[in-house]
Amino acid sequence: MDDQQIDILVDAITAKVKARLFSGDLPGMGVGKVRPDGRKMHAPACSSCELPVEGCLSCGLNPMSLSRAQAPVKTMPSAKETARYIDHTLLKPDADRELIEKLCSEARQHNFFSVCVNSSNVRLAASFLAGSGVKVCAVVGFPLGAGTPAAKAFEAREAVRCGADEIDMVMNLGAMRSKDYSLVQEDISKVVKAVPGKILKVILETGMLTHEEKIIACSLSKVAKASFVKTSTGFGPGGATVEDITLMRQIVGPDIGVKASGGVRSYEDAKAMMKAGANRLGCSSSVAIVSGEQGKSGY
Repeated sequence: MDDQQIDILVDAITAKVKARLFSGDLPGMGVGKVRPDGRKMHAPACSSCELPVEGCLSCGLNPMSLSRAQAPVKTMPSAKETARYIDHTLLKPDADRELIEKLCSEARQHNFFSVCVNSSNVRLAASFLAGSGVKVCAVVGFPLGAGTPAAKAFEAREAVRCGADEIDMVMNLGAMRSKDYSLVQEDISKVVKAVPGKILKVILETGMLTHEEKIIACSLSKVAKASFVKTSTGFGPGGATVEDITLMRQIVGPDIGVKASGGVRSYEDAKAMMKAGANRLGCSSSVAIVSGEQGKSGY
C-alpha cells in the first residue's frame, strides 16, 4: 500500500467511524441488521465490511476467530477473578532483580494473566515464571515510541527469543501528529510481522491524541493486524479513561482486544474499564485490585 492509498483509506475509515458514532450505530454490533442478500443477521458483524465476523473474507481486516486472550468480557468477574485479565506491570527504569522476582511471585500467587516488563527483563521474568502458566509481556519502543520501525521489529524479535509471549509496542506519536499515516501503519506492521503468532498490542498514548487522532490510530492498528489497542504507557499525560475505552471499543468493534493501562488502581476502576469495553488491564496495583482494595499511584 503506498502513501496515497493509505491516506485515502484513513480518510474513508475516519468518515465512516464518525458517521457511526454520531448515529449511535456501534461498529461490530450488527445483530439484527439486514445483510446484502436480504437475510437478518444473528451474529456480530465485521466492523469493516458489515458481514458476519465468522464468515468475513472480503475485507481482510478481521481475524476468523479470536483467541481467549482477545475475547470481549461477557460477564463482570469478581475481584479475585479479575486477575485473569491483568498484566501485572513493572516498567520503572530502576527495577532490579529483587523487584522482578517479587512481581513474578505475586503473579504466580494471584494467577495474573501475565507480567509486563521492559525487554531487558524478559529472560529473568520467564525464568521465574517457568511452569506457572503466567505469560510474559514485553514493551517495545517504550516509552516514547520514537524509534524506527526496523529497531522496534528487532527489539520485538529479541524479546520473543528471550521468552516473551506478548509485545506491547508504543505507536510513533510524532508520525501520527504529522499525519504521516503510512509511517504509523508501517511501524505497526513491521512489528506484527516480526513476531508471527504472538499477541501484539499498540500503545496509543491517548493523553497526547485528539479525538480524531484516536479514531485514526485505532483504525490503522486494525489495518496493520494488531491484536489489541492500548491506552497509555503510564509515563505520558493522563491514563486510561472510560471515555477513551468506550471510543476505542466502538472503533475496533469485537474484532480485537482493548487494554486499559495507566491509573487503574482499584477493583472499581477495573470494573468501570471492563464495562466500557476493556478486556485486558495493565496495572501495577494488581494485588490491591484482586483484594478489593485501593492501590497506590504508579506504573
